[in-house]
Formats: sequence, C-alpha cells, structure tokens
Amino acid sequence: MRAALFLSVFLLIAAKPGFACTVALLLMIDVSQSVDSGEYQLQTEGIARALEDGEIRDTMQRGQIALAVMQWSGLGAQDFSIPWRQMRSAGDLDALATEVRAMPRSFLMSNTAVGDAIFEGLRRIEAAPNCARKVIDISGDGPDNAGSDPLTARHRAERSGVTINGLAVESLGLSITNYYRSSVITRGGFVETARGYRDYARAIRTKIARETAQIMF
Repeated sequence: MRAALFLSVFLLIAAKPGFACTVALLLMIDVSQSVDSGEYQLQTEGIARALEDGEIRDTMQRGQIALAVMQWSGLGAQDFSIPWRQMRSAGDLDALATEVRAMPRSFLMSNTAVGDAIFEGLRRIEAAPNCARKVIDISGDGPDNAGSDPLTARHRAERSGVTINGLAVESLGLSITNYYRSSVITRGGFVETARGYRDYARAIRTKIARETAQIMF
C-alpha cells in the first residue's frame, strides 16, 4: 500500500502539468573588445555544432527546448539577436544552426558589463515560452569592468527562480572560472571551462548537454 501511494505521488510530481517545454535556455555570448573576429566565429560555430550533435538534438526535441541567443558587451550593449523558438523537430534545429552561423556581430570595441548583461537576460527570459526551468547560459573571457554589480544581478535571478550557468574562457591569464563561480552563477548553477576559444566548441556542447538534460542538476 505504501509503495503504491509513493508511486502515485511520484507520477503526479513528475507529470508537471502545464509544461510542454522542459527548459528555456538563453545563450549569451561575449562580444566585448577582448574578443576578436576569429574568436567570435569560434563561438557561433561552436553553438551551431552543438545544435547538430545527435544527443543534444534528441534531448531538445523530446523536451521541446526553447532557445534564444543574445550578444552582450558593455553599457547599453546587449542585442537579442535570435528570439525565442522551440525545438520541436530536426528542421527547427537545422534552421537555428544555420541562423547562428550567419549571425552578424553586434558590437565592437566595447567594455565588459556582466551585471548589465544578466539584467537584460532576465528581462528577455521573462518572455520565454512556458517551461519547467529557465536557464541563462553566459559565456565570457573576462571580469566585469563597467555597469551594474553582477552580484546584484545574480541575486535578482535567484529570487526570480532563474538559473545562471557560466562558460569561462581562460585565455587572458586570469582565473575567469573562479570569477564566474564567485560572482556570476546562481546556487545550483555550474561553470564549464574552455581552455581558450579553440576549446569553446567542446565546452559549449558539454554545457548545453547538461543544461538540457531531463534530470535536475
């Protein structure tokens, strides 16, 4: 009897009525002045290749994952480059990968406003489809040097029930991974480290696979 009751409760919780989408994932890529044109292309190509990965494609279609892409840099320099769309088919993923590869860079020679980027990401994720989880995935190769305090933005995310994960690109001799852990990601979030931009494709693939998994992390 107790086992049957436990199973009934588990199935009721697992069903989560009202959520056709498991995750709304906002991919935020760094286009500040420390990122050259080749490094920008390594980021967009890395995201496109992740969308073409067989395991990720299966997970995204099963979960009807919602995706959007934002470029971020300094004060007032945030561009919502690819608006929200759900991945319901292979065609959806192919179209998004093509669009990411062709996405023009929005900003040049601007500083690094991590806090402002997160605040804008929170504003954009409010308009995401109705998903069980909301996740901001922010990539970057340096600490903030302008704008709002990232800690304040992180606290806003936590109060809003939004997870922030970081992809730290270690290419400037700084400990960006530690910075993201201490100042950017939320409780329950994680940091994936790329050893330079040439490692970005591997890192973003690993990160997206974890973020879109059916289990909570």
